[in-house]
Amino acid sequence: MHSLNLKVVTDFNARSWQSRLGVGSDTAGTRRQWLNCKNQNVRLFKIVACSKSENSTPVSDSGTGRDQNSVLSRTQTYALLKQQLEIAAKSEDYKEAARLRDSLKMFEEAEPVLRLKRLLKEAVAEEKFEDAARYLDELKEIAPHSLLKCSSDASTLDVRVQVRSVYIESRSQPLKGHYFFAYRIRISNNSDRPVQLLGRHWIITDANEKTEHVWGIGVIGEQPVILPNTGFEYSSACPLSTPSGRMEGEFEMKHIDKVGARTFNVAIAPFSLSMFGDGTDAF
Repeated sequence: MHSLNLKVVTDFNARSWQSRLGVGSDTAGTRRQWLNCKNQNVRLFKIVACSKSENSTPVSDSGTGRDQNSVLSRTQTYALLKQQLEIAAKSEDYKEAARLRDSLKMFEEAEPVLRLKRLLKEAVAEEKFEDAARYLDELKEIAPHSLLKCSSDASTLDVRVQVRSVYIESRSQPLKGHYFFAYRIRISNNSDRPVQLLGRHWIITDANEKTEHVWGIGVIGEQPVILPNTGFEYSSACPLSTPSGRMEGEFEMKHIDKVGARTFNVAIAPFSLSMFGDGTDAF
């Protein structure tokens, strides 16, 4: 579980990220070559059964003679269904896309967290606030971290940090326990003094509550100076071994208009890394 730095991108949506992420560098300065998703070969594991029963076993068939008794976890099944739906739609296999869409709907209805989220959204839209409160309480009981958004927004000393994360299906391998998340950060200096970003500290927690602290100098190999009423944006990524998790942290900064100025920490509010997303696309 490491935080990987990637190039800046400007268009923030899942499709754009999957087609535009390129070469990145880690904190040690070594270069890493990421496959362009347009050229990535994805093996299609066809889901031929997706049961609502908690005790039933989904079956996979790669179409190449693999063991049809392979057991997939519920999260792996969901990730594979979503991945295959995208592949089927892109290849214009609409009959298969329709089948996968229906399987996804059936799966989401059987998954308690997804079902409660849907019911909560519907209750709010219909102004059934008593029902909404009940669904919210149930979500807090069974999956408190599921309420965390895939975005966050916090300000410290007039320096604002906005974050948005997205699950990259094309870079993920659920069968191997590899889940790839990208995130974009926008730092806005709303003060009347120039600041410089010196370092970062991330706290990364996976779905098993395994926590890792990551410290580094600057971001994406830079220690940018951000002038008053301007901003700085960059993109990075974080692979996890679980289909969800969360991140939070802080940037170390200092004002550079005065010699000997003390450094200060700018908060990065918690945000979710979720295979399911949260239904929103922007900051």
